[in-house]
Amino acid sequence: MKRKILVALALIALLSIFTTLALNAQDVVTLKHKAYTTHYSKSKHYPVQVKWWITKASLTCPVKVKRGDKFIPDPLLLIETNLQADYTGTGFDRGHNMPAADASCDQVANEESFYFSNMTAQYPSLNRGDWKTLEMLSREIALKDDSVKVWCGSVGVANKIGTTSVPTQCWKVIYIKKSKEWMAFIFDNNTTKADGINNNKVSVADVEKLTGFKFK
Repeated sequence: MKRKILVALALIALLSIFTTLALNAQDVVTLKHKAYTTHYSKSKHYPVQVKWWITKASLTCPVKVKRGDKFIPDPLLLIETNLQADYTGTGFDRGHNMPAADASCDQVANEESFYFSNMTAQYPSLNRGDWKTLEMLSREIALKDDSVKVWCGSVGVANKIGTTSVPTQCWKVIYIKKSKEWMAFIFDNNTTKADGINNNKVSVADVEKLTGFKFK
């Protein structure tokens, strides 16, 4: 009898795990655009992962396109990405995951980078500090070595602005195809002043543990 009870409890536990995984899978949707793919959480209202390539060709052209400046809902998920009201007057930046500057030679891709499915509520100290520095470094590497793959995203819920969750941490993984070199970073999303990207450098395994994603 006792054994049957233990088996029943084990089955209930497994069912609970599978149910949680199923709910998480339903929450995160994959949206593919010209230059990037975003895996967007419909409940948190931020991307848990965005991935794209930066190449020398995508950065060098005779005439750069006009940089978009209009943040708009993603046409592939209009309701859950209609978030302008959440950000207005909050003091949080609409932090790009894939930067607009990574699509400076393609007007469509540049404009798509302003979809809210590519945005994370970031404190200005992060978005305009180490996050921006790492974006610039990624482009410098692409101009020098070509073909850099980037994954980035966010985790956690520190607080909320309207319906949008403010993540506790933002992360980024970079792979340089030519040298087969990997770099990984985890940043706290708070008001702390930038302390240099190297102070936030971690192993790829650390990001995999934090996010549950695999990059290799």
